[in-house]
Amino acid sequence: MGESNVLFALGLSLFAGLSTGLGGLFVLLFKKTNAKYLSVALGFSAGVMIFVSFVEIYPEARSHLAASMGEGMGDWIVLLSFFAGILLIALIDKLVPEYENPHEVRKIEEVHEYCKNTKNDRLMRTGVMTALAISIHNFPEGLATFVSGVDSRATGIVIAFAVAIHNIPEGIALSFPVYCATGSRKKAFLLSLVSGLAEPLGAVLAWLVLAPFINDTVYGIIFAAVAGIMVYISFDELLPTAREYGEHHLSILGLTGGMAVMGISLLIL
Repeated sequence: MGESNVLFALGLSLFAGLSTGLGGLFVLLFKKTNAKYLSVALGFSAGVMIFVSFVEIYPEARSHLAASMGEGMGDWIVLLSFFAGILLIALIDKLVPEYENPHEVRKIEEVHEYCKNTKNDRLMRTGVMTALAISIHNFPEGLATFVSGVDSRATGIVIAFAVAIHNIPEGIALSFPVYCATGSRKKAFLLSLVSGLAEPLGAVLAWLVLAPFINDTVYGIIFAAVAGIMVYISFDELLPTAREYGEHHLSILGLTGGMAVMGISLLIL
């Protein structure tokens, strides 16, 4: 890993993680959710992640593992690593209590009704648990952004934007209970911002742990796992959330647009 590539990838992870604060900022500044915009944006994010996972990252993993293990064994390891990435993020989702799951859809205009119907002690607990849940989710996302950015700046930039879009609804979900419990939009925004720091933290830990051992085998396994993580996030979180925010066709429009932009980016960058 070149030093400039590492710093660039860490910067992408920081940008993607801190975008969680954008959701909190929306609660701070706006009184109404632009549901159609979010639906298209989340679909776009899913399109980017799915396309790049299968067209760029999975083949890259296969190439690295074929070089170190041969094509036969390499193909098996990349397949197993891909599903290991899916299993990892699925287990993380399973460990998060459903009520505090940060992917529950929230709209800004619902905040006052939500505050009125929920007790303060429960609200604060929900806010803290949601912040913890977002932090746990952001670790593998930080790894995905970091590894993609180290391998290819163009791919890393597009994935960082996709992850950033995906983090906005999480910031909204976190800001609701904190704002209701404290009456402070500023505190709600700051907590959502801080929770996003888990993403670059995941990237830093990946760098510190993996840098001394980087070779074709390690690269291949990581890339395949990252592809699995992003595919799972897309199908389990992004597309269902996109449909909840807007019309089904809007999410598919965003999905198609994300794939097209990612495809063009890979050709010209």
